[in-house]
Amino acid sequence: MRIAQVAPLYESVPPKLYGGTERVVSFLTEELVRQGHEVTLFASGDSLTSARLVPACPESLRLDKNCWDQLAHHVLMLEKVFSEKENFDIIHFHVDYLHFPFSRREQAVSVTTLHGRLDIPDLEPVYRVFADMPVVSISNAQRQPLSWINWQGTIYHGLPLERYAFHPKKGDYLAFLGRVSPEKGLDQAIEIAKHAGMPLKIAAKVDRVDREYHDAVIKPLLQHPLVEFLGEIGYPDKCEFLGQAAALLFPINWPEPFGLVMIEAMACGTPVIAYPCGSVPEIMEDGVTGFVVRDTQSAVEAVRLIPEIDRAACRQRCEEQFSAARMTNDYLSIYERLIGGEPEPLTLTDGVSVGG
Repeated sequence: MRIAQVAPLYESVPPKLYGGTERVVSFLTEELVRQGHEVTLFASGDSLTSARLVPACPESLRLDKNCWDQLAHHVLMLEKVFSEKENFDIIHFHVDYLHFPFSRREQAVSVTTLHGRLDIPDLEPVYRVFADMPVVSISNAQRQPLSWINWQGTIYHGLPLERYAFHPKKGDYLAFLGRVSPEKGLDQAIEIAKHAGMPLKIAAKVDRVDREYHDAVIKPLLQHPLVEFLGEIGYPDKCEFLGQAAALLFPINWPEPFGLVMIEAMACGTPVIAYPCGSVPEIMEDGVTGFVVRDTQSAVEAVRLIPEIDRAACRQRCEEQFSAARMTNDYLSIYERLIGGEPEPLTLTDGVSVGG
């Protein structure tokens, strides 16, 4: 199959440091190549892939200090994609709705994985106009605000598990990995660690938009002796960071579409303590891969229960439901159906993905 993968340009594929969407695009692209498909990746020029790379800009836009207009680079990338449309059986977009006018007029076979939150009022008019565009969700919870659009399936993210070493022994610290932003709940994680009397190591990036929040809210909290701020880390450092932790704290307060770090922790054998927002109840198995809790107090109680979690069961859950091979095979099922012109989504049979 001749497949184009169209990635956002904010990070390289895979990202050098933080970056969920681009990392998933990398996992999918490499597994498609491994399975023998002819894959073209449209991404930033500093991306690393075994597929054919078509660079849309010299380097990832977040790291390019000379980039002022990120949208301009994405528009140029879409022109490159559609100038080659005859070379592909299907084009898989990961850039939200940006390509919808192009795809409708060019009549290319395409599918779009929506990676972000969909409960933003500005989105509804766009998806009303482009309700025919075939899209994939990354959790069932993500779909709820736009349940009526052309969903082709829910496909959970998957990992190349050979790259995530299993750590059978519980570490002596709690971990937080992600962004420093209000919705990610770092302030809550610090409170949990303080009340539990357990060290917290924080590996997180601070975007420019969140700098004021970091300085005003988070920075004063970092002075506590139990708290250690490591800054932004990438692969493979984060595998050791997660694997050597007693648990990952994920006290989010927003409708998380997926939460890649949850399955990355589980792959390393590390349980997760998370608030029940967005996809969390789908990804987590309470009492097996960690604990789904509702507030700081119940999270502190969960910290005390960490020894009850079998780290091998966390890894097993990941192997069964969150492998890159499973994710890729699910996408191939959708590709084949769309290329064949079948109008209705089918229920996939692996017990993870669901049809529309």
